[in-house]
Amino acid sequence: MHITLVSPPWPLFNRPSIQLGALKAFLKARVPGIRISVRHPYIRLASAIGYETYHTISQSSWAAESVFAALLFPDHQGPEKLFYDAIGKRFGTKGGRPDFRKIVSAAGQVMEEFILSDESPPAGLVGISLCLNQLTAGLYIAKFIKKQLPFCKIVIGGASSSGISGRAIMAAFPFVDFSITGEGELPLLDLCLYLSGKKDSISSPAIASRDRVDKDTSETAVRKEQIPDLDSLPFPDFDDYFAEIEALGSRAAGITPMLPVEASRGCWWSRCNFCNLNLQWKGYRAKSPERITAEIDYLAQRYHALDYAFMDNCLPARQAPKFFDLLHAHGRDYSFFAELRVGHSRTDIFRMAAGGLRDVQVGIEALSTSLLRRLGKGSRAIDNLAMMRHCAEAGIKLQANLILHFPGSTVEEVDETLENLDFAWPFAPLKPVSFWLGMESPVSRQPKDFGISGIKPHPCYSMLFPREVAGRLHPLVLQYRGDRLRQKLMWKKLTDKLSAMGSARRRLSGAKGFLTFRDGVDFLVIRQVMPDGQVLRHRLSGMSRKLYLACLEPADMDSLLNISDGLPKQKIRAFMDGMQAKRLVYGEDDEYLALAIHERNVMPAGQCSETGTGG
Repeated sequence: MHITLVSPPWPLFNRPSIQLGALKAFLKARVPGIRISVRHPYIRLASAIGYETYHTISQSSWAAESVFAALLFPDHQGPEKLFYDAIGKRFGTKGGRPDFRKIVSAAGQVMEEFILSDESPPAGLVGISLCLNQLTAGLYIAKFIKKQLPFCKIVIGGASSSGISGRAIMAAFPFVDFSITGEGELPLLDLCLYLSGKKDSISSPAIASRDRVDKDTSETAVRKEQIPDLDSLPFPDFDDYFAEIEALGSRAAGITPMLPVEASRGCWWSRCNFCNLNLQWKGYRAKSPERITAEIDYLAQRYHALDYAFMDNCLPARQAPKFFDLLHAHGRDYSFFAELRVGHSRTDIFRMAAGGLRDVQVGIEALSTSLLRRLGKGSRAIDNLAMMRHCAEAGIKLQANLILHFPGSTVEEVDETLENLDFAWPFAPLKPVSFWLGMESPVSRQPKDFGISGIKPHPCYSMLFPREVAGRLHPLVLQYRGDRLRQKLMWKKLTDKLSAMGSARRRLSGAKGFLTFRDGVDFLVIRQVMPDGQVLRHRLSGMSRKLYLACLEPADMDSLLNISDGLPKQKIRAFMDGMQAKRLVYGEDDEYLALAIHERNVMPAGQCSETGTGG
C-alpha cells in the first residue's frame, strides 16, 4: 500500500508540516514495508507567485481561503470580493496589490502539475491536512485527485475538520471518504490496516466514514484516540520536504528552512474563554526534556538545521527552562521560536535565551487585570508587564496581542488599559486584534454568560462557498449578536493611542532601549527615553538602589521590608509611588515591578535632561 500525505497551501513556506512528518515516521515504525510520501505543494505555489506575495496572502485567512474557493466553485462570485476586502489593508488599495485572477490561475496550474506529475498519488490512500488556511485548498486537491483516481480513498484531518466539522465536510463534499478527529497517529494506522486488508473493519472511534456520516452526525459520536506517552513517538521525518526544496533548484533561494518541533500537545492551562485552539486534543501531554533535546539533536545532525519553531500552544512551564539548559549544552547556535504563557521568572527567561530562544509569542491579551479575569487568563497586568520586561532584557523578540472588543468589556477596563500602555511603552509594541468567536470556545458554549446571542456561521463563509454548501458546514469562525457596536466605540481611543505610540517608535528607531539601567554597585543610573524623544536620567543610591533592584521581579511589601534595614513601610511606599509616577515602576496589589532593564549597547537618542532621585 502506498500512502501520500499532503499539506495544502497556505502554511509558512519555510517550514515542513510537523503533523505529516510525525505521521510518516509513526506509520513507518508500525507498518513494515509501507510506502509513504509527504507532499508540500505550497512550496511550489510560493515559488510560482513570489515568496513575498505568498507570505502576505497567507497572513489573512479569508484571503488565503478565497483563492482555492474560486477554483472549487468557478461560477461563485464571492471569493474575489472577499480576497480584495481582506487583502486591501495589507497591500493598500492602489498599485501593488496582486491580481486575484492571476493568483487563482497560478494556484490551479501549480496544483494540477503537482497532482498529475510523476509524484502524483497512486491509487490507495491520500491523507490531506486541513489546518489553518488549508480548508479550500485541501478540498480542491481532494476533488481533483478523486476525479483523476476515482478508486483512491481520501481522508482529511486537522483542526479545520475536527469532530462535527469533519463530518459536515464529508456530507457536503462527496469526494471525501473519511475524516479523523484529533491527533492522527492511531486512527490513521487503524485506517491503513483496514484498507490494506489486514483488518476486517475500522475500530478507531476517531474515524468517521462516508457510509456512516448521514447516520450519525451528533457531537457525542465524535471521540479522540491519543498516544498516552509522547516520548514513545519516533522522531519526525522531513526528508520529503528537503527533497522538494532541492527539486526547486535556484528557485528555492528564498527559502531558509525552519523546522517545526513539538514539546507537548494540548494546553496545560486550557481556561482561556476566547480560545478554541485545543479542539484536536483531549487533555495535556508533554515530552520529557531529555526526549525533546534528543529529537532536536537528531534533526540538527540529519538536516544541518539550526532554526526551529515549537508548535506547542504553549511550552510546558516547568520543563521548558530545563530543556533549554540541555540545548545550551549542545554547543550549537540554535534559534528557536516558541509560544509561552505569562509567569516565567526573569531567571527562567535568561536560561531559555541562553539555550537559543530568540522569538516568542506570549499570551498577553490585556493590560487590565479585570479584563484578564474576564478572559480567563489567570494573570494580572503586573505579571504581563514583568514578562514583557524580562523578554526585552534577555534580548528575546516578543510578539503579543491586545484583544479588543471582548463581549462585556467595560469603560473602566479600557481606561485601565490606556493608563497601563504608558508603562508598557519601553517594551515590544502590542498588536491590537479584534475578538472573534471561535467554534467550541467557552464563549460559544456559554453565550449567556458573556451577553451574546444569535450565534451563526461567519458571513464570509457564504462568500467562500455557494449558500447551499455554506449552510451545511460547521465552520471554526462564528458571528454573534451582542454589544459589538458599543465595544467598537469604547476601544477606538486605545487604537488611536497605539497608532501614536507606533509613530513615536518609528521616529526613535535609533534608540535601542527606552528604559535601561547601569549599576554602579553603590549607585544606579536609569536612562529613560520618552515618546517625545526627551531622554531623562535618574540616579538612585543606597537604599533606593537596593529597593529598586529588589523589584526586578514583582516584589510585595513584606519582602521589601525584609531588606529595608528598618525603613518604615510608609517611606518605602512613598518611594515606590514616586517611581511609579515617573513610569519607572509599576505597582499592583501592594506589589511592585521595576521596569528598567539592564543596559546593553544602548545608543544615545534625543536631547538629555536630568532629574535626580535621592537615596
